[in-house]
Amino acid sequence: MNINETFRSLNVGLPEDILRRKLYGDFDGAIRLIDRRLRQEDIPRGLRDCMIAQREMMLRMPADYPFTREQALAQIRDRIPDFTEEEFDEQVDAGKIGWIYLKGQPHYFVRFFKTMCKADHDFARRAGVQLHEVESAAGVTGEEDHLERSIRLMAERGSLSCRIRIRAQIRLKDGQFLPGMFLRAHLPIPAACEQQRDIVIDEMSPAGGRIAPEDAPQRTICWEGKWQENPVFSVTYSYIHTAAFHDTSRPGMGAVRPLDSGELAAFLGEEAPHIVFTPYIRSLARELTRGTGMPLEKARRIYDFITLNMRYSFMPDYFVLENIAENCARSFTGDCGVFALLFITLCRCVGIPAQWQSGLTAEPDSCGSHDWAMFYVPESGWLYADPSYGAAAVRAGKEGRRRFYFGNLDPYRMVANRQFQGPFSVEKNHWRADPYDNQTGELETADRGLRYEEFDRSREVLLCQEL
Repeated sequence: MNINETFRSLNVGLPEDILRRKLYGDFDGAIRLIDRRLRQEDIPRGLRDCMIAQREMMLRMPADYPFTREQALAQIRDRIPDFTEEEFDEQVDAGKIGWIYLKGQPHYFVRFFKTMCKADHDFARRAGVQLHEVESAAGVTGEEDHLERSIRLMAERGSLSCRIRIRAQIRLKDGQFLPGMFLRAHLPIPAACEQQRDIVIDEMSPAGGRIAPEDAPQRTICWEGKWQENPVFSVTYSYIHTAAFHDTSRPGMGAVRPLDSGELAAFLGEEAPHIVFTPYIRSLARELTRGTGMPLEKARRIYDFITLNMRYSFMPDYFVLENIAENCARSFTGDCGVFALLFITLCRCVGIPAQWQSGLTAEPDSCGSHDWAMFYVPESGWLYADPSYGAAAVRAGKEGRRRFYFGNLDPYRMVANRQFQGPFSVEKNHWRADPYDNQTGELETADRGLRYEEFDRSREVLLCQEL
């Protein structure tokens, strides 16, 4: 099965009778009809691939929406005893609590409470949650944190570099392991790019992991074999990450090698199923950029639209999401990757080359998955945009920080992926846990790809030293 081709057909759409069952939450019924249709030999390839992908999505969706209304209310009342049903309904109507139908009854998103705390600081205070627990990158205090300091130093010096060392691990849960089992494991590692140099694999365990080329679209170290004991797949790597400062209020100040249309063509087109120029995306892009012909100003307006209007929300696994960019533009909610995809899609729609970057935030006191974007303007070359950090700055009331993340990134990053929906150098044979991105690793047996709940992942910043 070509996983990428299968997912590119998602936009074909389900037959109406199957779609009705899916929307009602009758996943068993929808899957039964899909299996019946797939036994036919004369189904067009695109429709067949769409139904295969949708079938797997429906198998995974219930795990992301486990709570009944009563269970969701109980979770809130455990922290806020006087929280009313009317307040709950208001949060649902405002789009702050995600839900789907399961067998005709609303079921609520597994991380809805964390989303409410992160997106609504008043709710977090009421629940007794400290803001630094949910807004580590937002700078919620009045003091200069490490991000504020890096922004200041980058503007003063022109750039800032950090030597970073990270250890990452992945392991099948004990209840899933059988002696003699075949396992193929992937962990992301730093890729060669403008920001990163002196990349070294310091340690790996077990020995013999296959290291992808430094320019791999999604760079990993891969182990595969049969194991008598449940192994911990581990890699420790180090690198230097340099963040250059770009003053987007004074574009074109540095020497830029212009790129020709051939070099930029790959970053201008659609990439189904999520980077698609639908009628609504085209209309929105025209509306946002009306009255200006300057690429930098167009990109700024797109960034402003996202950062000033969108609400942050933890998301279900990207595996189960459809048309990510357009749905974000309709719902005004998303996380870092969703915001980045909307930015990329709108930029490309108005002729601005844009591409994906992702990996980890590697801050002195934390390590987390993160996605952001790059965009190209002739007067400045490739610049960066992090709409998620920009939106966090809005929540924290830090306008200077919001403006910084249009054109710039901080130096606390690990770039592993430079292509959304990019392949691994050692490909998986079965479904990936995330078919689009790779930040925490992938694991599969000889028979199937494993889901996130079936294996443990961890990562730790061992060194973050400013140079």
